[in-house]
Amino acid sequence: MPKEAIDRYHDLLNDQVAADTSAELYEKLKPAGLYFGDRPICTVIRPHFYLLEDWQYVKRETEILLGAFARAHAACLIHDDLRAQLDLEPYEEAFFNLDIGTAVPWTTSRLDSFFIAAERELHFVEYNAETPAGMGYEDVLSELFMTLEPMKQFQEHYAIQSMPMMSKLLAVLMRGYKDWGGHGMPQVAIVDWGHVPTLNEHEIIRRSFERHGIRAVLADPRALEYRSGHLWAGNFRVDMIYKRVLCSELVRQMGMDNAIVRAIKDKAVFMSNSFSAKLLAKKASLALMSDEANGHLFDDQQRAAIYAHIPWTRRVSERKTQYQDQEVDLIPFITEHRDRFVLKPNDEYGGKGVVIGWEASIEEWNETLRSALTDSYVVQEKVNVVYKDFPAYIDGKLDISPRFVDANPYVFDGHNVHGCLTRLSSVALLNVTAGGGSVVPTYLLQRKQ
Repeated sequence: MPKEAIDRYHDLLNDQVAADTSAELYEKLKPAGLYFGDRPICTVIRPHFYLLEDWQYVKRETEILLGAFARAHAACLIHDDLRAQLDLEPYEEAFFNLDIGTAVPWTTSRLDSFFIAAERELHFVEYNAETPAGMGYEDVLSELFMTLEPMKQFQEHYAIQSMPMMSKLLAVLMRGYKDWGGHGMPQVAIVDWGHVPTLNEHEIIRRSFERHGIRAVLADPRALEYRSGHLWAGNFRVDMIYKRVLCSELVRQMGMDNAIVRAIKDKAVFMSNSFSAKLLAKKASLALMSDEANGHLFDDQQRAAIYAHIPWTRRVSERKTQYQDQEVDLIPFITEHRDRFVLKPNDEYGGKGVVIGWEASIEEWNETLRSALTDSYVVQEKVNVVYKDFPAYIDGKLDISPRFVDANPYVFDGHNVHGCLTRLSSVALLNVTAGGGSVVPTYLLQRKQ
């Protein structure tokens, strides 16, 4: 049915309808804050659809894996030999113990994957455990698309359901604040650098908080002060930080003795996600999960989910390891078989530093490998990506052409999947931060009788 539904949607379009729909979409994006810096967040005129049973499969399998991630996180808090596999920075070692004995360290996270529904093939390539972006964009974009004429006509034949996330985000933040020991209605700061292109989404979320009666501001961490037992953004008392700034950038820019860290140490402010969430945000967390040496951490169901859904991943080092039940010498093996693998920096985001072996020259691959032996990198096996046709209005006419599509379910309270970020790209690296990508709204789909 997905192909049948997509074909029906595309049949509603022609050059004039595409022109009108695209014009209406672009007219509404700017006032809605649906821009990434100065680029529109969406450049196509069809959303992404999941059959209800396909989405239920993604949700079920993801939640099994989340139990395994929780076990890995708990074990890493206790065992320094496991933490060593994550290749932590000194500041991360210093910070993670601030969370020991407290509630779940992440109220929200996101697992990035590729999902081929027909084959039930689901592969997770990254865990965004620090504070994932995109919920605000998805929610507002879903509302906007419902006003477009092709969507109105499409709903004569199909029932569609969005998966709004911002109210759920606020609910888990309030629960986390209460579990931390907070009382009453907290005042919230969404903390990030004043120049980042995601400020539009921060403002979407801030307005959502305000509509629900929670006072909230956007704040640059350099403007925060810790005084008189409270964290302040000017004259605004901050009880909760909904953190978007990355720990690595915060420490790199401001050192470890900054107002945020001092307030957290004194338990004067609640921050989500908290510092120990960074353990699983490392790319090496997938190496820890998929390495046969760590299988004892998980139960049978979790081991099966890891084997099925996490691609073979290892930290780049001089070592021997198992690959498809055979022992291999890692560096010579991935040197010889670069067409099977991707190299990723352990602690970057937005596609920075990623080298795709089947697209790289021998020289680029080998040079990156040499760097990876002194810096912190992982190597990850290639997974099958997904192509879908999407319509756009380009050069005066309707253009329907294939794009890469990913599937990035959001996680609440560390275990409950709800909602999804869907990104499109014409290149194999799907990341809006890297440029050239598009976000589309995500709906569940059922045919009307």
